[in-house]
Amino acid sequence: MIQPIIKTENLCFSYSKSKNDISALDLEVPRGSVYGFLGPNGSGKTTTIRLLLGLLRKQKGSISLFGQPFEENRIDNLARVGALIENPSLYGHLNARENLKIAARYRGGVPKNRIEEVLEIVKLSYVKKKKVKAFSLGMKQRLGLAISLLNKPELLILDEPANGLDPKGIIEMRSLIRELNEQHDTTIFISSHLLSEIEKTCSHVGIIREGKMLFQNTVAALKNSQTGKLVVEIETNDTSSASEIAKELQMNPDIADEQSLNVVINRKDEIPGLIDNLRNRQIAVYQVRIKDNLEELFLSLTEN
Repeated sequence: MIQPIIKTENLCFSYSKSKNDISALDLEVPRGSVYGFLGPNGSGKTTTIRLLLGLLRKQKGSISLFGQPFEENRIDNLARVGALIENPSLYGHLNARENLKIAARYRGGVPKNRIEEVLEIVKLSYVKKKKVKAFSLGMKQRLGLAISLLNKPELLILDEPANGLDPKGIIEMRSLIRELNEQHDTTIFISSHLLSEIEKTCSHVGIIREGKMLFQNTVAALKNSQTGKLVVEIETNDTSSASEIAKELQMNPDIADEQSLNVVINRKDEIPGLIDNLRNRQIAVYQVRIKDNLEELFLSLTEN
């Protein structure tokens, strides 16, 4: 049986006596996976990553990396790990290549040709002599990723890698993550509060809220756990009256704001009948959108 590359059992940590920031967390990341660690802001994702990297000391439970107890093999384990936590620390007055040289010198044991290799991997070879202060946020994130790849890590840990990026930067980061996993045999652990990115990028997912694991399995299993019903968002000029009509049709309405409400239906062909009912009562319908059920499931897990 292949050992998981990351495993925690009953992991606990608190910054204060009044609150458990991480509570009995059982985390299991399969080797070769892209694992999405998903949860709202403040749910314990970054704290968990700091525990996995030895930046915080656990107070209870166990952590294993590569099938070995972390505390007993800390130096050896971390030599096989790359990490990018929040925004990378870079020297703006230096170029990309010079930043990598400094990082390689600090890490030690990095072959000279590895700098050119990682620049090629993160698609920054064409700007390797450009000052980093002129980089876009997406380019800075990719340079930070290049630094984390200098030691050819078997495990890459990324904390909110798409945070603050524009759509182009998000797509580039997503493509890089897939390439690293598929072409360089790197297991990748990503924390994020963006369900859409986890769904598009990851093979496995763990959902955390208030330091507790709520769900852990493949992304496919998460999708299969849905009810099969559809959630439809309707934008209208009278949500109160529209809600009453939806109740009559047994569609479990939920008013989202002054202009929109959500209703639950079994099939798409129920939508025209609902719209006809609204229009017959002189209620204007501006927009109808079928919502992602995965989004609804995530909200139900993290808010209830």
